Amino acid sequence: MQEVGYVATIGMFDGVHRGHQFVLQHVVDEARRRGLQSMVITFDKSGSQTLTPLDQKRLLLTKTGIDRIEALIFNDDLRQLTARQFMERVLCHQYGVKVLLIGYDNRFGHNRVEGFDDYVRYGKELGIDVVHLPAVGEISSSLIRQQISAGEVAKARELLGYPYVLIGHVTYGEHIGTQLGFPTANIMPDSPCQLIPASGVYAVKARLQNSVEWKHGMMNIGMRPTFNGHQQTLEVHLFRLHEDLYGQQLEVAFVERLRGEQRFDNIDALKEQLQQDALASENILT
Repeated sequence: MQEVGYVATIGMFDGVHRGHQFVLQHVVDEARRRGLQSMVITFDKSGSQTLTPLDQKRLLLTKTGIDRIEALIFNDDLRQLTARQFMERVLCHQYGVKVLLIGYDNRFGHNRVEGFDDYVRYGKELGIDVVHLPAVGEISSSLIRQQISAGEVAKARELLGYPYVLIGHVTYGEHIGTQLGFPTANIMPDSPCQLIPASGVYAVKARLQNSVEWKHGMMNIGMRPTFNGHQQTLEVHLFRLHEDLYGQQLEVAFVERLRGEQRFDNIDALKEQLQQDALASENILT
């Protein structure tokens, strides 16, 4: 049986943003041009704050048309490898990589002291053709994390190429939203390491697991200061949806931030603001 060769790229690919998508499209195209398979080698850094948990990242990578995805556990053994050792042991011997595409700012290996010229030299020694890709504007996972932390989900969407998504399960809450006329689903994120947007109210779309239908709604993230809350909650109100969602998985896509978190003097003032929020959200989403 003939051994399969790969055109590959490596990186964290947190968020699989537009810059990543540019690199991945080149990997797919180059693999087709050379009659090889395409591969992404990424890393699972457990405990690190992330835009996309591993399962979500795999799904986004699959949508790019990549043939094979390998997620390496970023342990001490892997961390101590130099770039030369990584290329020889992992790329060459473990996966049979024939072509390595490198993003304009991509560095790998222990201490990351080597650069593209070094990778080319090692590649020639190992039979790996190393190709440099140009920059794609100022797009980075760290910049997107900053925007989401500041609540700038619309700006983050432009860089990601899709709305930022949070996936979690619906848990029981205190039913305060129901008393206000805006019943909410309390969300517990499936990944404790996923970045939560800044406190405030957002226009969102949401869908249940295994559903293709996106429901319109609004989401509040915060401490509920009007009720002297002491713990952050993530509450989604979906328009014209009355079924019990407890225990179900919900995928929430952030479209735009409506306002920051506020403390209201009384319940009536809060109700009036929620009505305004709902109207603003509907206008944004339709």
